[in-house]
Amino acid sequence: MGIINVTPDSFFDGGLYASTESAIRHAIQLIKEGADILDIGGESTRPGSVAISTEEELCRVLPVVRGLVRMGIPISVDTSKPEVMHSVIEAGAVMINDINALQEPGALEVISVSGAVVCLMHKQGDPHNMQINPRYNNVITEVTSFLRRRLEVARIAGIRHEQLVIDPGFGFGKRLEHNLELLRCLDSFLSMGVPMLVGLSHKSMLQEITENKIDNRIHASVAAALLAAMKGAKILRVHDVKATKDALAVYNSINTSSKKR
Repeated sequence: MGIINVTPDSFFDGGLYASTESAIRHAIQLIKEGADILDIGGESTRPGSVAISTEEELCRVLPVVRGLVRMGIPISVDTSKPEVMHSVIEAGAVMINDINALQEPGALEVISVSGAVVCLMHKQGDPHNMQINPRYNNVITEVTSFLRRRLEVARIAGIRHEQLVIDPGFGFGKRLEHNLELLRCLDSFLSMGVPMLVGLSHKSMLQEITENKIDNRIHASVAAALLAAMKGAKILRVHDVKATKDALAVYNSINTSSKKR
């Protein structure tokens, strides 16, 4: 899953793709690099970020969705607002990536009626305060419990099993030790029986480990993505598509050759 941030305050690219034209050019490049799906976000959810209006978010993402759907690649939109979900799905998006796990009033209904795929993510707090002293008694147990509850709520609302994806929410209300424990025990989430999306690309936890700044975390990002895949993640949300695809190609070739023996 290639990331396209149509925001002026993205933590990674700092607004490099904030215009419709630059976002579409970047999307085309990610497709060439081997992206299987594109995730378009119009509202920054980095730590400390401030929410924007529905109108502003739609103004950012809708033109990009409309410009990309004709290219034949599945489009996901990173949003928690039901109005945005409805509009982008009508425009051709096939997936909603919701950091709020469909907790906004009306969000469950939009997904149930539309039949779109939805990713339910765990977070503690909201983007503007989530990294202020996050605490857990047991991060695996608490994240698992939350995701199981949201899956059940989604099913009760009429959302089909095959529409559901989960995300443990690396960096969303988690300290380094919480993120490491999630990665260490990532395969425990497979028991929920739905695909798992993981987003570790260039996140601050990688700086804490390597001391590398934001523009020098590609190696750590690829390593983290590969570890997530080895632990069962089915969707890797990344900035560095080609580097990640190359690493996965090596890993998958080993698995394929071992199965032929």
